[in-house]
Parts: sequence; structure tokens; C-alpha cells
Amino acid sequence: MTRILLADDHTILRDGIRALLSTAPDLEVVGEASNGAEVLTMLETIPADVVLMDVQMPVLDGFATMPELRQRFPEVNVLVLTMLDHENYVARMLEAGALGYVLKNAAITEIMYAIRTVATGSPFLCTEIGLAMLYKAVANTGGSTSSEEIGSHTGADLTARELEVLKLIAEGLTNGEIADKLFTSKRTIETHRQNIIAKTQAKNTAALIKLAVGRGLIS
Repeated sequence: MTRILLADDHTILRDGIRALLSTAPDLEVVGEASNGAEVLTMLETIPADVVLMDVQMPVLDGFATMPELRQRFPEVNVLVLTMLDHENYVARMLEAGALGYVLKNAAITEIMYAIRTVATGSPFLCTEIGLAMLYKAVANTGGSTSSEEIGSHTGADLTARELEVLKLIAEGLTNGEIADKLFTSKRTIETHRQNIIAKTQAKNTAALIKLAVGRGLIS
């Protein structure tokens, strides 16, 4: 039995993950935390094999939590579950000691597989991030890649999901409307929007749309 400690500041998300994981006979959620400080406190009394942890959390986020967690509880493996898909976030968390990284929009079967993999001490990287990094690596070596998937021809290095969000922004949809259309949360869309603006260095949404049209990302 793999014992899991959930760490996310959204109660509804923790409830959903707990419910989904309860269908697996070999996985057990032994505790829930809303931030990194609670994770460290709970691990003192609650044995866990895997901490399934978000990056963006109040009080103590994932980046600040990792060093102390690795020092105090080296036997506990960490699997990051987040919507932050930029390679900088991935690299920082893995360098800090996380053993795996999976996006919240991954299928529950992939999340369960990631938990089981990390529990054995093996690293895991979700399919979407792995493919994005592969496409970028191929592009950097002069190979042929799908520009629709990662936008490498623009220099913006946008993921498939970010391109999808960008197109809906250009259509005039609000964050809430985009969230409903993509069956995700408004906060997730806000994160995607921030990532898109950061990657393209657009000063505002109008500049972002103009830049996207000019670079052929959208028509």
C-alpha cells in the first residue's frame, strides 16, 4: 500500500483527487495539507511514502518546502502536481529534490502511474511535458517539429495548451469563459495567461494578440 499525503491549497481539488485515488486498492491518502508548512508538520506524525504537492501554495510554496522536506524526511518521495508547465518550473522542482512532475490536466490513470513510479524511487515526467521538451530539443538541433504543438518557430516556446488558450483569448473570451470551454478552473486559465505573457514578453493582452497574429500563432 502506497501512503499519499496531498498538498494543495484548493479543498475541492484535494477532495476530487482523494475520491479518484480511492478507486485504486493499492493507494491510500493518509493526510491533506493546504501549504508546505502543514506538510512538514504532518510528516512528523503521519508516515507517508509520497507527497503529491502543488507548487503554488500560500505560507510555504513548493520551492520553499522542498529543501527542508528533503533534509528532514529523505525517505519521502515528492511528486509535483501542478498547472505550471514551463521548463524552468520543472527544472527548479526536480533540482530541489522532487522525483516526479505531472500536470493537473493529465488523466487520472497517468497520475496514478506517476504515484506508483515515484513511490518505488524512480523518476517520472508526464507525457505533455516530456513531449514538449523533446520537440524543443529536436528544434534546437535543427530537426523538424510540429510548430502547432510547441510554437517553437515563434521563439515563444508555447505549449499546446497555451496555444489553445491564446486562440480563445484572441476570440475575446474571458478567463471564466475559457475555463468553462476547456473544462478547467479559472485560476488555471489565469496561470496559462500569465505564462503566455511571460514567454512572449507582451506588455498586455492587446499586445499579446497583436504579437500572436504577427507571428502566425493565430489568424
